[in-house]
Amino acid sequence: MSTGVIIALIVIVAVVVAVLAVLTVRARGAHGGGGLKRRFGPEYDRAVARHDGDVQAAERELAALVERHGGLRERPLEPAERERYEARWTATQEHFVDSPREAVAEADRLVAELAGARGFPDGGQYEDQVAALSVHHARHVQGYRTVHRLVGANGKADGSSDGAAPGTEELRAALLEARALFEDLLAPARGELTAKKTETTTTTTARREDHGRHLPRAFQRHQPKEG
Repeated sequence: MSTGVIIALIVIVAVVVAVLAVLTVRARGAHGGGGLKRRFGPEYDRAVARHDGDVQAAERELAALVERHGGLRERPLEPAERERYEARWTATQEHFVDSPREAVAEADRLVAELAGARGFPDGGQYEDQVAALSVHHARHVQGYRTVHRLVGANGKADGSSDGAAPGTEELRAALLEARALFEDLLAPARGELTAKKTETTTTTTARREDHGRHLPRAFQRHQPKEG
């Protein structure tokens, strides 16, 4: 092989390596590092913990989620539709006073249904639904995981149990945590531009504040109710 051919091959290899390096830097800038940490917040830390501190493995997992679900566009809710969901959540909270486990099961189903209505994968595909929610509602998706775990794991909402059933305080905390995601899903998505967006947002905020002032007594920490 002539010297000229060898030099040409070296140049080609160098160009390929340089191109791959540029593409890697661009990919990390778009999906990795600080961008992923800002986007996923607490979900970033959970991913790192799942991978036993391996940041690169966690970032590969999160980047794959963005690739898979990042293009999802949430479907707007009609005002009447939003009001029906709000009324059902209020009824669920009131049901908690007498039947904490059943209320948590209702909350689990209601969050799954609302997520499906907004265009996320159907609640019957729980893992896919949570994965998509983690991309678009990363700061509140853990509450949904918690109620789903309490419903389907050792302490089941129907009263059966393979172990110790969760207590009322644990159920109460889970329901309140899930409510954050529920309210996030009710709010207009960032891409929704309607004439009544400001009015709807103001109304929703006022209702949330009102719900906070008028929570059922079972949600008041200084008056626990044992299950």
